[in-house]
Amino acid sequence: MNVLMVYPKYPDSFWSFTHVLRFISKKAAVPPLGLVTISAMLPKAWNKKLVDLNVSSLHSDDIAWADFVFISAMYIQKESVNKVLEECSKNKVKVVAGGPLFTQEYDKYPQIDHFVLNEAEITLPLFLKDLESGEKPQHVYETSEFADITTTPVPDYHLLSAKDYAFMNIQVSRGCPFACDFCEITTLLGHKVRMKTSQQILNELDALYKLNWRGSVLIVDDNFIGNKHEIKNKLLPAMKTWMHDHNYPFKFNTETSINLADDAELMQLMVETGFTSTFVGIETPEEKSLHECHKTQNKNRDLLQSVKKIQNAGMQVSGGFIVGFDSDTPSIFQRQIDFIQQSGIVSAMVGLLNAPKNTKLYKRLEAENRLIADLSGNNTDESMNFIPKMDREELIEGYQRIITGIYSPKPYYQRIRQCLKHYNRPKIGNGKVQLNYLAAFAKSLFIIGVATNGRREYWKFLIWTLFRKPELLIEAVTYAVYGYHFRTVYGLMDKSR
Repeated sequence: MNVLMVYPKYPDSFWSFTHVLRFISKKAAVPPLGLVTISAMLPKAWNKKLVDLNVSSLHSDDIAWADFVFISAMYIQKESVNKVLEECSKNKVKVVAGGPLFTQEYDKYPQIDHFVLNEAEITLPLFLKDLESGEKPQHVYETSEFADITTTPVPDYHLLSAKDYAFMNIQVSRGCPFACDFCEITTLLGHKVRMKTSQQILNELDALYKLNWRGSVLIVDDNFIGNKHEIKNKLLPAMKTWMHDHNYPFKFNTETSINLADDAELMQLMVETGFTSTFVGIETPEEKSLHECHKTQNKNRDLLQSVKKIQNAGMQVSGGFIVGFDSDTPSIFQRQIDFIQQSGIVSAMVGLLNAPKNTKLYKRLEAENRLIADLSGNNTDESMNFIPKMDREELIEGYQRIITGIYSPKPYYQRIRQCLKHYNRPKIGNGKVQLNYLAAFAKSLFIIGVATNGRREYWKFLIWTLFRKPELLIEAVTYAVYGYHFRTVYGLMDKSR
């Protein structure tokens, strides 16, 4: 069999980092981990090609070569998905689809031949068995069970054009012990945290190392510390030893719940292993809204102090924030601005509340007859798929006020200062500066310092860094470039002074 794996294009969004990538001469932030993992599950004798539309184009010759096109996607990639399917239809090639978008909405894609849904460790072998036996494969393969991921193979990283990506990525676990009502993770992957073995993870690190990857590795888990005991007592010690033995070739980024701040020993171990940052779903400083969405891990705690603890341990914190809860009042907009500014969270993703399909929130809003549209999956397009309790125009206006209040140059650079004042980079690793960082610095001097609005604040911040925190110049320039991206995505460039 000839199998062409296609990953659809992301639109410009908060997480695309499109406007950061130009500074470091990369084409995409992260590779399609799902598809290269699927590739490793296919028969070894099959011929496989990968086309990631975020780094290369899809040609008709590629499609003509294929017996099957495998496609995986998330909501935000729907527009690109439709274009890929059109090309496959023109070339009359069969399509096999899986991943979050199709698992939730496969009934909206009648043109697709086969759906391999949920977790492929369970459903893909069923499809392959039918194909091998000569029987006509079914239209839909799905399961309500959750996979044993200790059987998951090392992804086929060799299919990637690694030089085109800012990060490589691995997955340690699936599932989350919490039950936030707006989150689809437990719908897709369950409450029980299932982990790969430590040896599996070391094998994946070995694979990346042998491909000569050096730099950032994103651990894509939705909550890396979902099983704290295993992480703390088995995985991290093994990773720490591996990193030491290989002279610290990687820097790890991940996503954790806020209760990471409660365990100083765990934070120290993560930093010693090479973790430099974590994304935390903070959502809101309003206790009523936390109660409403069942964000129990965030309730009854000083969220600001928890963020500071993680930062003081040596990890930067990026955060997710939401407005549009039923209990939100107009005062929430300034409260969000104040919290974000005081926290020193540089990358603050603020979005309007949406209800992914099959979540508790979705079911409640459906029962209340408040659902009005399909989910876009984009955190920056001001869309909502339900009728909010607050007046919609007031909500949108307040949301825009938050974005302006945190990403306009003056408050943004103030927030970076707040971050860097209390940050001491851990003395872990080889201390080498990658060449693309130097190139990014040079480009930032012209693009941000000369050619865009907000340049005055940029130079003031750069001078402050050189005099007050010269050892953190790399972090300072990185965050300045992030700000350029965020202002561009949110449409603030022409408003920036």
